[in-house]
Amino acid sequence: MKALYDLPAPAKLNLFLHITGRREDGYHLLQSVFMLIDWCDTLHVELRRDGQLSREDLAAPLPADDLVLRAARALQAAAGPRAADLGAHIGVHKRIPAQAGMGGGSSDAATCLLALNRLWTLGFSTARLMRIGLALGADVPFFLGGRNAWVEGVGEQLTPVELPAARFAVLKPPEGLDTGRIFSAPDLQRATPAAILSGFAANDAEQIYRFGRNDLQPVAERLCPPVREGLDWLAAQGLSSDSARMTGSGSAVFAQMPQGLRLADPPPGWQLRQCGNLAVHPLAGWAR
Repeated sequence: MKALYDLPAPAKLNLFLHITGRREDGYHLLQSVFMLIDWCDTLHVELRRDGQLSREDLAAPLPADDLVLRAARALQAAAGPRAADLGAHIGVHKRIPAQAGMGGGSSDAATCLLALNRLWTLGFSTARLMRIGLALGADVPFFLGGRNAWVEGVGEQLTPVELPAARFAVLKPPEGLDTGRIFSAPDLQRATPAAILSGFAANDAEQIYRFGRNDLQPVAERLCPPVREGLDWLAAQGLSSDSARMTGSGSAVFAQMPQGLRLADPPPGWQLRQCGNLAVHPLAGWAR
């Protein structure tokens, strides 16, 4: 096998995000449900036999040392002598907006790990790839796990959940948000009582997408007023305020869409996409 083309890297939405505490090392403890959606980046991965790694930006430019290259280097290091002469040229067609809270960079890294594990015939298990991925970012193991999940800890404790099929309006303002600024804010809510999975799962198809809240949202609205403007725009389209919220650390916002609703054009410079959720990652099962 010399190449793998058109590999999807789907985005995620946080249906809710509760901060339940903080560890002594400063990392925040959270509870959330991560849901895969059909807004995807695409990767093309070609085998190199000189041990070198290169990347080509096929759409929006990426940082010189982005998560894709860091993931490839981490896999090379984990493989040791077996990967001494193995490299790759990686093309990334970036569609998921950056600094949106949608996990685009982490998803790209996960798809890269899955692709190179197969292209280099390493045979690493999903669990081993997840350990490598966690060192790259807290969201990477979720995308490697391949299923929608109830998430706890710092993002590494995953329990698969079944979610009813639904459509969502996802709106991204021109401004982005730096995650570090939100988590370091003194007014961030850090003591939300812990929920239980069975309490979430007991909701019906209508209520499950209205569960909880995003504890990061009030700080994000203060730091980035377009977050609130986006939520107001969704409300003006007739979307329920109970299901409208920011995803992750923002700045994208979303709301569940009733069938047949037509949306107006977004404000200039904003990105709007109508997305469906995914039951499983398109590359689920690529590692065992």
